[in-house]
Amino acid sequence: MRNRLYYLIKPLLPWRLRMTARRWHARRLRESSPQNWPILPSAGQAPESWPGWPDQKQLSVVLTHDVEGPEGVARVRRLAELEMSLGFRSSYNFIPEGRYPVPHELIAWLKKNGFEVGVHDLAHDGSLYRSREGFRQRAQKINQYLREWNAVGFRSGFMHHNLEWLHDLEITYDASTFDIDPFEPQPDGAGTIYPFWVAAPESGDANSPKSQQGYVELPYSIPQDSTLFLVLGESSPAIWLQKLAWVGEQGGMALINVHPDYLRFEDEADDGRTYPVDHYVQFLKAARGFGDRAWYALPRDLAHWYNSVRKSTAEVEPSPKPVAAPNGAKPTDSNSLAGRRVGVLLYSCYPSDSRPRRAAEALAAAGAQVELICLQEKTPAPYWETISGVQVTRVPLRQRRGGKLTYAFQYGMFFAWCAGLLTKRSLSRRYDVIHAHNMPDFLVLASWIPRCLGARVILDLHDPMPELFMSLYRRDSDDWLIRLLCWMERHCIHFSHLVLTPNEAFRQRFVSRSGSFSKVQVVMNTPEESIFDPVAFPAPASRAPGFRLMYHGLIAERHGLDLAIEALVKVRPQIPGVTLDIFGEPNTYLEEILELARQRGVADCLKIHGMVTEHVIARHIMDSDLGLVPNRFSPFIAINLPTRIFEYLAMNRPVVVPATRGIQDYFGPQDLLFFLPNDPASLAEQIVWAYRHPVELAHLTRRGHAIYRRHRWQQEKDRLLTLVSRLLPSPLAIHMAH
Repeated sequence: MRNRLYYLIKPLLPWRLRMTARRWHARRLRESSPQNWPILPSAGQAPESWPGWPDQKQLSVVLTHDVEGPEGVARVRRLAELEMSLGFRSSYNFIPEGRYPVPHELIAWLKKNGFEVGVHDLAHDGSLYRSREGFRQRAQKINQYLREWNAVGFRSGFMHHNLEWLHDLEITYDASTFDIDPFEPQPDGAGTIYPFWVAAPESGDANSPKSQQGYVELPYSIPQDSTLFLVLGESSPAIWLQKLAWVGEQGGMALINVHPDYLRFEDEADDGRTYPVDHYVQFLKAARGFGDRAWYALPRDLAHWYNSVRKSTAEVEPSPKPVAAPNGAKPTDSNSLAGRRVGVLLYSCYPSDSRPRRAAEALAAAGAQVELICLQEKTPAPYWETISGVQVTRVPLRQRRGGKLTYAFQYGMFFAWCAGLLTKRSLSRRYDVIHAHNMPDFLVLASWIPRCLGARVILDLHDPMPELFMSLYRRDSDDWLIRLLCWMERHCIHFSHLVLTPNEAFRQRFVSRSGSFSKVQVVMNTPEESIFDPVAFPAPASRAPGFRLMYHGLIAERHGLDLAIEALVKVRPQIPGVTLDIFGEPNTYLEEILELARQRGVADCLKIHGMVTEHVIARHIMDSDLGLVPNRFSPFIAINLPTRIFEYLAMNRPVVVPATRGIQDYFGPQDLLFFLPNDPASLAEQIVWAYRHPVELAHLTRRGHAIYRRHRWQQEKDRLLTLVSRLLPSPLAIHMAH
């Protein structure tokens, strides 16, 4: 709303008045962030999967220009000739429907001389992201200009960004973000000086156009000229040169955005709206000083290279490693968290919810004082108790499934309880960390008072609420509720200091909607080795004949038990004695499944065990021949990575799963049995193959188990403790502060 009001009154205010206000605001921001601007140390940490620049180059240098008005158009050719004289080529982004007619002759001249041309917004009036439907309409026009100009790159006006919506554009790359720039209207940075891939939402259509599968994001790492010289009033390019040297040391991407509109050549008068072109010349000469160590690339070439390397890496290694901890930190020791006070918010029951329990116990074992607030159990449980070092407070509310209003009421009540308890406890002794688990996302906002008092806030996004609600209530992405959830998610991520999520597909989705690249980190939801240990549950020496299938987990329509029943109908004539063991809390959907089984004549093949402990699940996995994860395809299932897969593999048991992106990020066809989503015939075919090929199945299971070993809970726990410890000041810093 603030930005919209600004664009409405902007034409009514004199330029000098607007600039005076911006300078006053920028000075305040600069005073408040002297330690992380222009250099954000964590932005220099390369992703663990980073392939390195081509030909073993040390860094890349990328020059871009946004042409905002007629003054800029008049300087383009002169600026390009200056760059050519120093051995550079760059990209010029023009506004298709801005304050000047697009100079097609100039575009042709630029291309002829080896420069690139891109699209800069549509009208550059601040309205591009005003509404989802409005963006779709503008995207159609932008795509026309992209095709007309044969352009593959885009940059929004005012560096606004919504990485998820940009999938509507037919682009190879976008350049609307930055590593850090607190002076921009939308100041949330990507937190990295490396290009990164923004994957498109899963469509379920393997034949979707290339342009809809994703794009490369190129954040600028060198401060914009308008900010540096016009707003902050710098009189030299010292900050440019400082940041360029630092990017070179880190081996990152030195991408700069220079506006021809604000350059002043030697024969031009100073009107207060320009800066000497010599500042830019000094930057170019410093960049040229890297010589053969630098890759001087056009953004389109860099994006094409990164996309090709990403694809080849994915083909060679379909199971990507998790993103490295900030600054390459090694697993922390217990001393760094000893004595820290951690508050945990959990809209669920404890200790039955495994991911929050493992995280809380890990923090407590590292010496932290963990105070967890959760829901009351369905069966009577104490309001206060200590479990494995975790102090548990149960709010007198019980989780009830229902419609949207039921969820909203329950979420609101629990939010109020948590906010009140945290505020009350913070007044006596401050928290160091607040760890809030979704759902709901906005539960993290209950930590507002502790955050104001210095607590670091972690948002643990177990599931993306927009995709989950789309699947539960059959809503599309345009629905008002889904747009509200996306808006809420984005603001909750910005509110938090660290965001955790259990798989790479989730991380990419959160990054695409928030633009917070380095803030979102993966801590996988893998089973506890002390429970899922094949040595502790050896296979029985003898067992009844037959082929035992197993399903365990939430019994819900989206988890596809009806597909399993239809597959069972097809495999029964081919597999003598086939049975299906079902573990999960009984509900009305289970009754529908049993009725379907009776109608299809396979009710006698089912064995219903109800809700059991993880230890019982582990023992029954050892007794099974094949695990089933028959999930139905949906926007949520498409990017989900079920923990059940790792539970089967931990016990050296094969499992058949749907061929979805969330799973295929980690496993290839040589590691798991994949079936076509929503296709019971394909599921049945894989079950029969598993029955008839025990030797090949054993080889496949060993490869899947090897991938599980890369992501054991011990390793994920160390990563969690490292990420948390990196948020906190060192004990020495605390001592000196006092």
